[in-house]
Amino acid sequence: MRARDKVAVRVLRATLAALDNAEAVPVGATESRGLSLEESPVGAGATEVARRELSEAEMADIVRSEIAERLAAVQQLSSPAHRDRATELRAEVTVLRRFLDDAGAATPEPAAGTPPA
Repeated sequence: MRARDKVAVRVLRATLAALDNAEAVPVGATESRGLSLEESPVGAGATEVARRELSEAEMADIVRSEIAERLAAVQQLSSPAHRDRATELRAEVTVLRRFLDDAGAATPEPAAGTPPA
């Protein structure tokens, strides 16, 4: 059980990092850096930009991409010497698929004052 938890923690950390990277603002979207000293922003947070907000569909696409990367790596690890790593990658895919399945099975909660179905 503990070994499975380690796999889940590892793959979830990697996936959260991928989601975090996807929320980063592209460099071209920030202000021009060719300003003179007098025109440059001053003060704490003056150059900060709000991060992108990903939709659920975009997040699901990123998780699917993480799954595809792992499955592609499993295809590359065909020799018996890499059997353990391929097994770990398959376990990571199982964890990520479970999260996709849970997200797809989730139903929206009824609006306030609406009786449950």
